[in-house]
Amino acid sequence: MTQHKRRCFSFRLSAFTLVTALMMSSGCAYFAGKPLKTLSYHADIETAPKNLFIFLRGLGGSHRSFEKEGLVEKTWGMGIPFDMMAPNAHFAYYAEQTLIERLREDVILPAKRKGYENIWLIGFSMGGLGSLLYLREHSEEISGIYLISPFLGYRGIVDEIQKKGGLSKWTPGEYLPEDDWQRMLWHWIKDDVAGSKSIPIYLGFGNSDPFVKAHQLLATALPENHIIRRKGAHDYETFKALWMSFLERDVYLPHL
Repeated sequence: MTQHKRRCFSFRLSAFTLVTALMMSSGCAYFAGKPLKTLSYHADIETAPKNLFIFLRGLGGSHRSFEKEGLVEKTWGMGIPFDMMAPNAHFAYYAEQTLIERLREDVILPAKRKGYENIWLIGFSMGGLGSLLYLREHSEEISGIYLISPFLGYRGIVDEIQKKGGLSKWTPGEYLPEDDWQRMLWHWIKDDVAGSKSIPIYLGFGNSDPFVKAHQLLATALPENHIIRRKGAHDYETFKALWMSFLERDVYLPHL
């Protein structure tokens, strides 16, 4: 393993960036509390729980938005035998670099102790980034991830990679500053995600999403049948359509 790949992702953000982001996420708690508060939804099935979707929220909205927007009800309405959980993994967990620890200690490990064997992370926007970071650190604890319109960094890094001819031709440079999480993220995607068959990664996005260039770039590292494209922007109407399209594929159930 190279020195670059051993480096941890760092979320050292300037005070200005932190304040700006928190102002954007009005209505959410601004401190990374312990334990991570989580909503749970249990399917009405007789067998012991084995299947679990964990929804990771975006910057705006709330961890309550998944139920409010009908994602929980629609999932059960299709007869899908999954319980669901929605931790309140807001921006402060990213800024304070505690997301992975709290998600693991407060959500995923307790779920495994309860008997869940098939655990999928479903990341919306910022939650897509969180899902990738968890996969990088603890891939052995989850069965797969679905990224819905994920935030993968700002335009500068995406433009840089595209100008170099794509991920296969781009290199992150000889030295990676510890605070350059975007470059580290894409370096990991290039080296470990592209062509990997260990943990399934699915990607869904709208063709009018403001982050669509990043989505298209990530799509080049994934199998074509793992990509879901739909009309739409970066909003819950598009998110819901992408979620329903994913459920119709039946790829999240363990196949014996």
